[in-house]
Amino acid sequence: MKTKKAFLLLNGDAPKEIPNLSYYDMVCAIDGAYNHFEANNILPDLVTGDFDSIHNIPTTVEVIKTPNQEYTDFEKALQILKQRGYYYIDVYGGSGKEHDHFLGNISTALQWKLDVSISFFDDFGKYFFIKEHIELTKVKGRNISLIPFPNAYGISTKGLKYPLKNEDLTFGERIGTRNKADEETVVISYKSGNLLIYISHL
Repeated sequence: MKTKKAFLLLNGDAPKEIPNLSYYDMVCAIDGAYNHFEANNILPDLVTGDFDSIHNIPTTVEVIKTPNQEYTDFEKALQILKQRGYYYIDVYGGSGKEHDHFLGNISTALQWKLDVSISFFDDFGKYFFIKEHIELTKVKGRNISLIPFPNAYGISTKGLKYPLKNEDLTFGERIGTRNKADEETVVISYKSGNLLIYISHL
């Protein structure tokens, strides 16, 4: 049963506030992201990466060095977490700093969308790839964007200010940014392709 949940901190912009980590079965820091934990006296369960940006490698928690440069530290961490049975993975620090890292993280999430459920969080909102159907709750008043990668076909929505009815979106042509939830529950479905959802914080 897919119930195990992990918190994963990448080495982008650290969040202003760390969520309640007791909610997670595993807390993991990737390479230099451990510097933020150390500065805030937070002890993760696991630190992993190639360790090219960490200041001090901890000695009191599990450490896994992953020097293989064929994969990013994010990808290697996902491999470890999947092998250990973690399906729901909340990622912080995935954006900010160097934009190529951010774009690489989005690419990794797309590659892994059928294997694990990855949600990115930052100080502005939450974003994630969805499968063909999702029901979002408690979202009234929030900005909701639908971004195809690169295409999403047959999109239909319920509960958005500007509804889509069996419509197509294509990156570079037409995308669905800055829509708004008119209802507490929003339903989004599509027939094929890849679709990233962004939900702003209130």
